[in-house]
Amino acid sequence: MEKKFELNNLDIVFKNSMLFSVMRTLESDRKRIAHELHDDISSKLNVISLNCHLLKIPNLSATEREEIMKNIIDYTSKALNSSKKMAHSLLPPVLDKFGLHAGIEELCSDFSNNESVTIEYENKLKFNFEENESHIHIFRILQELLANSIQHGKATAISVLFDKINGKRTCIYSDNGIGFDLNQIENHSGFGMKNIASRIVILQGNIKIESELNNGVSVIFNF
Repeated sequence: MEKKFELNNLDIVFKNSMLFSVMRTLESDRKRIAHELHDDISSKLNVISLNCHLLKIPNLSATEREEIMKNIIDYTSKALNSSKKMAHSLLPPVLDKFGLHAGIEELCSDFSNNESVTIEYENKLKFNFEENESHIHIFRILQELLANSIQHGKATAISVLFDKINGKRTCIYSDNGIGFDLNQIENHSGFGMKNIASRIVILQGNIKIESELNNGVSVIFNF
């Protein structure tokens, strides 16, 4: 009886830990959005507002007026581009319109625009468009893994494969980067592994991570 009670308590602790991770992921996303709004879009709108007020100055020369108008047009264009990028990061249009497979193809293409890395993507699954609400988490996991491989792992080759293994839809991800010590994973806040783990919980799946220094990273998760 004591053994069962102890296991139940451990289960509760684990679930609470995962719930905390999910909430932290949501808060992290909110902070990122707030940061982009304040430091990027708001700053550009402030410049536009300032230049609009400058137009009220009497006796402006044609050259001065033209320069102010040029600033307004330039910063309006930059603000629009920033808002489009933000909207894309929140929910990529291709993912919403064409599904996960197209979304991953575009994601890999965006990251492989960096000439220093080659990404091989293969999909043997059929993604149900009606599951798009949960597919956003798979997309975010890959987004995080790709960013980690390139920015932190210095990888030059990445492989992404979706297949059915033991009856479960599975993603097999690997890179040839510098890897990291799994014993120190808690100290690697930049790797966002807790964010990934919380999304796996939402997907009701499992994840296995293998890595060692100077020997790349392998990640297998199902959903």
